[in-house]
Amino acid sequence: MHKLHEVFMREALKEARVAFEEDEVPVGAVIVHGNRVIARAHNQIERLQDPTAHAEMIAITSAANYLGTKWLNEASLYVTIEPCSMCAGALVLARVSHVYFGADDPKTGACGSVFDIANNKKLNHRILVTKGILQEEAGGLLSEFFRKKRTKTN
Repeated sequence: MHKLHEVFMREALKEARVAFEEDEVPVGAVIVHGNRVIARAHNQIERLQDPTAHAEMIAITSAANYLGTKWLNEASLYVTIEPCSMCAGALVLARVSHVYFGADDPKTGACGSVFDIANNKKLNHRILVTKGILQEEAGGLLSEFFRKKRTKTN
């Protein structure tokens, strides 16, 4: 695995830890353009009371604002968990070139696990997908979060 991918995924993991501390599902994302992080975000669903406030969605908006364009053709997303169908759809619409993610999402993943929106031949854009970058760390953070949630309710 290329070291630069780990560097960028570690940045996404930093965002996921911020979400964790804010009692949000710990998902973090960064968007990279020209080997520079141009956007970073974490889940803010609870804070904003907005079901669309996923890390990927916030990062897409931030990156488009930074670049001054709706197309993110030469940009890559690094995210700690496999994007859901909403996020994968938005990534296709934004024409992101590559998605790198840590842990698979066997319940809602839309980059190969449950659906494959990122590579659906019926859509006008397809995204290269690389999975498993720092998978144990990303998955471990999610497991810890939900373990704590279960112990609070019991």
